[in-house]
Amino acid sequence: MAHREHRYAVRVEWTGNLGTGTSGYRAYSRDHSIDAGTKPAIPGSSDPAFRGDPARWNPEDMLVASLSACHQLWYLHLCATAGIAVTAYADEAEGVMEEGPDGGGQFSSVVLRPRVTLAPGSDAAKALALHHEAAEKCFIARSVNFPVRHEPAVDVAAEVAG
Repeated sequence: MAHREHRYAVRVEWTGNLGTGTSGYRAYSRDHSIDAGTKPAIPGSSDPAFRGDPARWNPEDMLVASLSACHQLWYLHLCATAGIAVTAYADEAEGVMEEGPDGGGQFSSVVLRPRVTLAPGSDAAKALALHHEAAEKCFIARSVNFPVRHEPAVDVAAEVAG
């Protein structure tokens, strides 16, 4: 297969000028808007620990969400091509970011906890194994420099008596 390149363009606009710009650390809001073409805007801010709005998405939330969504999309694709019918999927993902004494920091880990329900009669062992393959293929997970662990659970729905 030939090498293909994909590009992603977003626009981030700061909307938090409260009148005097960044004249002081407490003088401005961290609010911003994230746009990509005609998609709905995402209201962004910083983490509340850094004076952000807790009702808005912060970059750390979005990184963890990106890892979770990427894994989910690969997993669903792999199940579909393997003939495994997934009927429900939910992930309670969590990331750990460590802040250093200089104020900088980085993520040290993310754990994904996908809970999957399969149609009656599905191969639960194969479905569980496909999480490993999804983890190997996820573009986002392959791009980060910290471990992304997986703690999946798979349930097969019971046959409905008819």
